[in-house]
Amino acid sequence: MKRRDFLKLLLCSSLAMKAEAREIINKGVLLKKEARYYQKNAGNSVGCRLCPRQCDIPAGSTGFCRARRNTGGTLYSLGYAAPCAIHVDPIEKKPFFNYLPQSRSFSIASAGCNLRCKFCQNWDISQASPAETMNYAMQPADLVMTALNKGCRSIAFTYTEPSTYFEYMLDTAKIARSKGLLNVYHSNGYIRQEPLRELCTVLDAANIDLKGFTPEYYRSMCEADLEPVLETLKTLKKSGVWLELTNLVIPGQNDDLVTIRRMADWIRQNLGAETPLHFSRFFPLYKLTHITPTPVSTLEKARETARKAGLKYVYIGNLPGHAGNNTYCPKCAKLVVKRSGFSVLEKHLAGSACAYCGYKLHGRWG
Repeated sequence: MKRRDFLKLLLCSSLAMKAEAREIINKGVLLKKEARYYQKNAGNSVGCRLCPRQCDIPAGSTGFCRARRNTGGTLYSLGYAAPCAIHVDPIEKKPFFNYLPQSRSFSIASAGCNLRCKFCQNWDISQASPAETMNYAMQPADLVMTALNKGCRSIAFTYTEPSTYFEYMLDTAKIARSKGLLNVYHSNGYIRQEPLRELCTVLDAANIDLKGFTPEYYRSMCEADLEPVLETLKTLKKSGVWLELTNLVIPGQNDDLVTIRRMADWIRQNLGAETPLHFSRFFPLYKLTHITPTPVSTLEKARETARKAGLKYVYIGNLPGHAGNNTYCPKCAKLVVKRSGFSVLEKHLAGSACAYCGYKLHGRWG
């Protein structure tokens, strides 16, 4: 089957046709794309230098993320041109609430992650190798063409951890930018500074999961460290990438209001009061099925705490219809964007300004 015919199948709405498209995707048939940011060691071992783990990988093995394999002393990125998830999403789903509202984002992921979050909602692909998932064979240029044909404003690297398919993301983003598409990603922020700075040259917006605000929480719940994530946030801000944060609030784990206040203070002092913060409701998933959903009152208290700390845009997610879904003018406090979940119901804007008082809102609104 020719590539253009495959893309037609992928984009069609018929369930039968989509099933046919899935018949021609690959399982474990992956390209060999040499990875960036690694060093060769003695005895055919390699040292991956992409994320803070800096895995030393023997020949024939993969790193902690399961997405980078040492074959004969050369490190390869397994997820290159092999996305396991492709969807057209509202940008609000990433979530971005202060960036291109009501626009569509062509969203992709390859399997793998360099964290082990016990609460992961996409664990079936994040905690797998690209060799274990059903993958579409799509080169960067194909992704960009498809995104344009679907009327998307941006390409989103999301669902798993985009840094594990760094090379694919970087090559796609370069082509996307040359064609007028914006590049956004939702990430855990667990990446070393050198590759992050290179990524920032083609990245327009980032939503980073700030999963908690104590080193103990990161170690026990994610098998990771907090400090590299904080450094990522500061680098993104300094690079001019539009930045939003998501904090999944888990009952009894990271819902302490004193810690949330410290987190909000840090955000204001290091990233700016204009940085949107999304408090997201937890639902029992993966290894935390014994924990109940986050009480609405807990989310409301977290939001009020962050607002009192001086943050201008604080949202509540995973709770459609709540007032915390909305954007309010930081100056006159009137509702300027009304949402229910990922849907925008009303906008009261004059360009990027509040239609009531003229205050220029932070972000990109058109």
